[in-house]
Amino acid sequence: MVRVVFGVLGPTVAAVDGGGALALKGPRHRAVLARLIVARRRVVPVARLVEDLWVDPPPGAVGAVQTFVGALRRVLEPERPPRAPARLLVTDGPGYALRTGPDTVDAWRFETALASAAGLPAPKALATLEEALGLWRGPAYAEFADEDWSRGERARLAELRLQAVERRAEAHLALGRPADAVPDLDAHLTDHPWREDAWRLLALALYRQHRQGDALAVLRRAREVLVNQLGVDPGPHLRHLESAILTHSPTLDPRPAGAPQHDPAPPDIPPPPHPPRGARNRALTSDPPPPNNPPPPTTPPPTTADLWTRAAKAYNRTVAKGTRARLEHTVGLIRNLAVTGGEGLAEARHHRTAAITAAEEFADPELTARVIGAYDVPAIWTRADDPAAAEQIVTVAERTLAALPTGPHDTARCRLLATVALETRGATGPRGPEAAREAEALARRLDDPALLAFALNGRFMQSFTRAGLAPQRDAIGAELVELAARHGLVTYEVLVRLQARAALADFAAADTHAATADRLAERHELPLVGVFTDWYGALRLSATGQPARAETACRAAAARLDGAGMPGLERGLLPLALLCLRLTHGLPPDPDPRADWGPHRPWAEPFTLIAEGRHTEARTALRALPEPPHDLLYEAYSALEAEAALRLDDRTVLERARTRLRPAAAELAGAGSGLLTLGPVERYLTD
Repeated sequence: MVRVVFGVLGPTVAAVDGGGALALKGPRHRAVLARLIVARRRVVPVARLVEDLWVDPPPGAVGAVQTFVGALRRVLEPERPPRAPARLLVTDGPGYALRTGPDTVDAWRFETALASAAGLPAPKALATLEEALGLWRGPAYAEFADEDWSRGERARLAELRLQAVERRAEAHLALGRPADAVPDLDAHLTDHPWREDAWRLLALALYRQHRQGDALAVLRRAREVLVNQLGVDPGPHLRHLESAILTHSPTLDPRPAGAPQHDPAPPDIPPPPHPPRGARNRALTSDPPPPNNPPPPTTPPPTTADLWTRAAKAYNRTVAKGTRARLEHTVGLIRNLAVTGGEGLAEARHHRTAAITAAEEFADPELTARVIGAYDVPAIWTRADDPAAAEQIVTVAERTLAALPTGPHDTARCRLLATVALETRGATGPRGPEAAREAEALARRLDDPALLAFALNGRFMQSFTRAGLAPQRDAIGAELVELAARHGLVTYEVLVRLQARAALADFAAADTHAATADRLAERHELPLVGVFTDWYGALRLSATGQPARAETACRAAAARLDGAGMPGLERGLLPLALLCLRLTHGLPPDPDPRADWGPHRPWAEPFTLIAEGRHTEARTALRALPEPPHDLLYEAYSALEAEAALRLDDRTVLERARTRLRPAAAELAGAGSGLLTLGPVERYLTD
């Protein structure tokens, strides 16, 4: 009897055991097969298959599923006689099940091998793990990365694969082959920098090659990544290992032959009974003290400023100028600088473009991709602070995408696509949304939380193609906040849901998000967050009928914008907010024609002309208005257009504004910005 085997560690395939692949026809046939494999021999009801295969099932969906199953049966059991019961893809009660053996699916064999390796001696464990990892042809269920039914299983298998890579490194160490562990761990940490155990194993492998300085440098790099990218301190495993390396603890020496495969985690490495004073702090610099030569007991511990100065001097002394490493490390510093406040943000923008230009001079697209993609600073506002720089970055990113060689560069491609999505925010045209979708799909396949957060931020920035998309942005924000909270990605945890919940007039939820954002900002020293929560406070006062207090709050929030390093947000915002506030509460608009309205002037111009009694010119200006930019002020501009058209009795423009605003009928106009509002959209539709 022919034995059929299945592969899901990559694209879904079926093959004759020891023979060729079977033709599975179209994507829905493969989806049915993959869905049944996910169920692990359990029955999947037909109704569930219909829900999983179609977002909006067609009238003949049940019949289509039956057709797919029939076609699969003919491929999987070509010799089955007509009307004979199926042996593999069986009908059982309300649905179908794939009753295949536990050793016929590569994912199941991988799990079995990983479990069995734990009890084997190191040589056999290494061989077993190598064979298990060799089963992977790509991300699990690769072509179904966006399907809800595959998401949990894909995440589980991806985690097991990461464990297998780390267990293989442990086996190399147990066999006294630390040099074999280093390359794999380096590559592993490039894509998964939050894996503390991988940092531990890499440092230990380097130490066992008599590379104490490199081992300590790895631990410093681990600290930088964990603190700067994830907002968490290294755990006790890494801290204890650092102490053990500094004191050359004998517990770090290789185990004798025949010892258990696993290297004990550093909790089993006791700290020295009397550690040299200051050794803990010196481990953070590039100049670890010579062994057995501690500083005098009276030496005071270095201050934070001292540590920074020492590290900078050591870096300048040891890392050659003009190297790729120095450029990449500089980009990491620029990224961190961007969240320190107004001056830091402005400096980061300037140095970022210089770093990208320098990267291109190496004529190495992989390096350029890393330099561009390392700047994964979360974006909240949908207008670029430096449009010319944004255009330059997009041009280089697109050029780099085209130049990247084929091969394992999905992480770099994802970061480049997310960058394109972020830097084209507020623009019209299909490229931004397209790049956002591609980045998100790649990030989900790669199962990298930090990468997915970056991609979701890009998708959020491209979710302003029309009015009424606050529910969609809220869903993106909900996933982003949950992902960030679960993985310690603090800078992604703030603000995005505040805007969407404000647009939906859910102030209880928006208040909660604002309070959380302020709390995180205080704890993690993110001063720019308060700029946005102050503006939200003014919006909240306006929406709850307190115009006088709202105006005072607007002026206070605008004062805080001064020097915040966000000209794309700051310019013209105060006069626009005051105009919206007065229109919302039936007060005379009283627009100041001499004010710097910035990019908002076209939508304010009709009101300044009306105030001067120049109605013909006002009508001309009104009719000349372009479609609002696809950004956080789309509904606000549309409502201003409607209000001006109502005052000028211009029915043509009223109908144009009504068409734009109708999808947002349940929202507060402009509140999706988190900065201002013109009241319920329904009011303008009614008028």
